[in-house]
Order: sequence, then structure tokens, then C-alpha cells
Amino acid sequence: MQRYFVKTFGCRASQADGAALEAGLAASGLTAVRELADADLVVLNTCTVTATADDELRQTVRRIHRAQPDTRIVVTGCYAQRAPEEIAALPGVTMVVGNSHKTSIPDLVADGQHYHGEIRIGDIFEQRDFLSAPVEDAMGDRTRPNLKIQDGCNNRCSFCIIPFVRGRSRSAHPASVIEQVSRLAAKYREVVLSGINLGRWGRDLEGESRLVDLVQRLLDETTIERLRLSSVEPMDWSNSLLELVAASPRIAKHVHAPLQSGSDRVLRRMHRKYRPRHYADRILKARDLMPECAVGADVMTGFPGESEQEFEESRAFIESLPFTYLHVFTYSARPGTPAADADQVPMEIRKHRTHILRDLAQRKNLEFRRSMIGRALSVVTIENGHIALSDNYLKVALARPREANRIEDIPIGGLTAEGLHEAGLLPVLTT
Repeated sequence: MQRYFVKTFGCRASQADGAALEAGLAASGLTAVRELADADLVVLNTCTVTATADDELRQTVRRIHRAQPDTRIVVTGCYAQRAPEEIAALPGVTMVVGNSHKTSIPDLVADGQHYHGEIRIGDIFEQRDFLSAPVEDAMGDRTRPNLKIQDGCNNRCSFCIIPFVRGRSRSAHPASVIEQVSRLAAKYREVVLSGINLGRWGRDLEGESRLVDLVQRLLDETTIERLRLSSVEPMDWSNSLLELVAASPRIAKHVHAPLQSGSDRVLRRMHRKYRPRHYADRILKARDLMPECAVGADVMTGFPGESEQEFEESRAFIESLPFTYLHVFTYSARPGTPAADADQVPMEIRKHRTHILRDLAQRKNLEFRRSMIGRALSVVTIENGHIALSDNYLKVALARPREANRIEDIPIGGLTAEGLHEAGLLPVLTT
């Protein structure tokens, strides 16, 4: 019997794809192993958002092939969809399967035949289905499963390759989502709803359903104790969605809205659909409704043509808003995107700006964590009960081990290097 190992790179939606792949392979009669070195078959589920992501995949393939030359390596995901021939040329890769054919991987590999250099790829814009296997079957001891309910994106941001490798926006049917969350609720306390452009859920379905309507139905029709929304575009954080998140104790107080830049001119060149004033209105509305909520953003530095003045506009804008964390990325040109052909900012300047914003993010996060000392936070226990995650997205070290996968109110005693600790625990590292 074949032994398989799935390694996933990238976003929450990719993580959900990877979990569904694991479930599909298991259902085909293959045996999962916990260590890559024990596998006869390795499936690499890739990301291609940056050149760094591409480099990581190539290095991983070379490392596996060098250590395990007889192991079959199947590469799938976004990089596979974008550049299949490039990946197929890597020594050790036996099959490349694009997002267009990802659901067929269990059938392709289950027969155990040896294939060499095959490429399975099609028109991603014709693909309507995305992985919908029972993800809980592949979760093992994980306590916060990601459920992908939307895939693809209709936006055409000038820097982004994702619409070309994921296809148009597609929504899972509400009945399917409700069924899966009901099943997950029997095993898990928290479920994370994810998607490539999650806020667009429902726009391609018949009727007038929006994400807020689906979330309300999940609260009404399932027993899940906590829902968490992953990244939602700023203008999709409608008043009704923010008000529902604020009002329900069963939704994590966590607002993540991609920003990319705080400069109006840069946002226009990016082809983003909002201006800084629109973004600020949504963030301040969220904080007004939920004074202790997590507020996060994705921010890009060194976008083509970004001047010192534009960067300073972005930095000052970020400084002015109540962010509790940031994901700061250095711009990486993606082949085939309009921004790749524009005037590039020198890499040393890009990296310097990234360093400035990451320092700012650390300071804002520290201020937020300090404000939580002396309060009680609702947490879900993870990692064998030694660590928990608060509903406002802070890692909490526990004073005593708890059973994993429980929701509790925890009194906060102080800071750790990256998070908080429960009252009664003396941390080894403090900030």
C-alpha cells in the first residue's frame, strides 16, 4: 500500500485544499505518514504569490529528490498551474497537476503506476468545482480547521497572478457549507471560513445571498461554538457583517482586511477598488463596534514606482489606524502581470521599507497585547493543551495544560515574547 505525505505552501485556502487532498488520498486506499521521509509519494501543494514561494518549492523538490531518489513527487497548486513545464523539468518531479485537475489527484496516483514528467493542466476559467472533501477526515490533532467556501477572484489587481491560476470567483453552495460546518462542529470548537476572495461569497449564486447571510445561517443552523472569518476585502466588510461579528459571541472578534498600501496613488496603480479614506472608515467602524478586536492587514512595500513620499504616506496611514498585527510583504514581480513591466524599485529599498513597517507592526502588536493584561480572554486550546488562541487572535501560554480543542475564558497575567500568558504562569521569555 502506498504511503503518502502532503506538504502545503501558502494561504488558508491552500491549507484547506491540502487537507481535502489528504482526505481524498486516504479515501483512495493510500496510507498517510507523519514524516516525509517515510513516504513513497509526496504531493506538494504550491503557492506562487511571490518569487520566494516559487524558490521554496524548487528547493523542496531538490531536497526530497536528493534524500529520497525513489520517492514519487507530484506537484500541484498555483505554481503548477502557472508554470507546469518549469516544474516538470526539475529532477525528481514525476507529475505536475494544475488547479484545473487537482480534484483528480487521488485517482491519478492510486493505481501506483510510475509516471514520469506528466503534466495535467487545463483552462482554469472553465473549472467550476473546487475541493469539497470532508476536511475533518484529514485534520489529525489540529484544532482549528480551515473550510474553504469560495475560490478564485474576479479582481485584476496589477500585481497579482492569483486570478490567472485560480480562475473566476466561485462559491460553495450554502447547503454544502452548512452540512460541512455541522460535521466539523461535532469534532471541533472553532472553524475558520476561508477563500481566495471570501467577501465575494454568494455573488455567483442565484438569489441575493451574501457572506453575512451565510454566516447568520451557520449560527442558526449549526452548533459550531466559534466561527472565524479569514481575510475579507475592505469594502466587503459591510456594516451588516461587522454588526453581526460584533453582536455574536460565537464569532471571533477578528477583522482582517488587505490594505496593500496607504497611498492613494499607489492604490490606483495597483487597480485596487478603494481609497485610503474608504479603508479607514471600515477599520474605525470595526474598532468602534469591537474595542478589543484584532485588526490585521496585508501590506506591500516597494510596489513599482513607489516613491519615498508615497511610502511615507502609506507608513503614516498605517500608523494612524488601530492595527494589532500586519503581514508585510516585499513586492515580487509576477510574470504576466502589468506591474511586472513597470519601473521597479531597487530591491535594497524595498527590503528597507519592509523592515520599517515590520518594526511598526511589532510596536502596534506589543501595545495591543499590553492592553490585554489583567483581562479575561476567550480562547480555544491548541497544541496539546499548552497553548491557546484568543478570539482576538493572540497566542496565550497556559499556566497548566488543558485538553486541546476546548473554549475557555482565561485571565491574562502578562506578556511572553510573542503573545500573552495566563495569570499564574511565570514565562521564561518576556517583552
